[in-house]
Amino acid sequence: MRLSDEVRTVLQRDGVIARRDHPALAGAMARLVRDGELAPVLPGVYATAGTSGQREARLAALARWAPDAVLVGRTAAQLTFWPTLPGSTVECALRWPRDPQAGFLFAKRRVPPELVLERHGLRMTCPDLTALDLSAELGGYPIDQVLLRRQGTLAGLHEALRLTPSRAGNRDRRAVLLDSRDEPWSAAERICHRLLRSAGITGWKANLPVDLRGHHYFLDVGFPALRLVLEIDGRIHQTDPELFESDRWRQNDLVLEGWTVLRFTWRMLEDHPGLVVELVEEAIRSIRDPRWR
Repeated sequence: MRLSDEVRTVLQRDGVIARRDHPALAGAMARLVRDGELAPVLPGVYATAGTSGQREARLAALARWAPDAVLVGRTAAQLTFWPTLPGSTVECALRWPRDPQAGFLFAKRRVPPELVLERHGLRMTCPDLTALDLSAELGGYPIDQVLLRRQGTLAGLHEALRLTPSRAGNRDRRAVLLDSRDEPWSAAERICHRLLRSAGITGWKANLPVDLRGHHYFLDVGFPALRLVLEIDGRIHQTDPELFESDRWRQNDLVLEGWTVLRFTWRMLEDHPGLVVELVEEAIRSIRDPRWR
C-alpha cells in the first residue's frame, strides 16, 4: 500500500489524521497538503480539504489534539439537549492556554469531573452546567430548553452552580435560577409565572400532568383544586401547525372534562400583564363562588 493510501485509510476511518499518531506518515501528509488534498484543522491534525471546515472534522481533530478538552457552551448544547442551536464554532475548555485557532474558541477553565459527560469519544459539560453557562448569553431560554426536553433538572442546575463557585457572572446565573423555580418550558411561560407570583396568586403548578380521555397531557399552568388551566401560546405556536392543532385537541378534552381554560399569547403577557392578572383572578373567583359571576 502506498503511503498516501495509508493516509486516506486513516481519514476514512477517523475523519482526521494526526501527525503525532502516525509519525511514519508525516512526509505523505505534507505532500497531500501541498497538493491541496489535505488541510490543517488544528496544528498537526488534518482532514480532507473538503471537510476540514465542517464541525464534525473540528470535533474529531480536537479529540486528538487536546484529549483533555471539554466541549462547552453552544457546542455542548448542540451535542446534548439543543441540536438546533445555531453556531459552527467549536467551544471548549482547556486546562492550559492555547493559541487561537480558526473555527475554535478556547477558554482556560477547569470543569469539575462530576459535570463532564463523555459521548462517542468526546468530553462535554453536562446539560445542567451547559444551560447554566449559556444563561449568561441567552438569559433563561437555555434553562427553559433543558427543562422542556427533560435532560436537566432544577436540582441539577443548582448543583452545577454549587460546584462552580467564584465564577464571574454567578450572581446573574443565580438570579436566573431563582426566576426558574417553577420550571418554565418557554420564555412565555416564564413571563406568566412572574406575573402570577408578583400578584400573589397561589395554588398553581407549572406543567401539571393530567390524564384525560385516554391522553396524558402537561398543562402549562394548572390549578388542580379549581380545575382551571392557563394555556400559554408562545411564539413557536405561530409557526408550528402541528403544535397549534394538538393544543386544540387538548383544550377540547379539558373542556369536556369540566376544566376552565384561559388562553394567553406572548403579546398579551408582554403588553397587557395587568389585564392577564385580572382575568385569572376573575376566573378563580367565579369558580370558587359561581354566584359572583
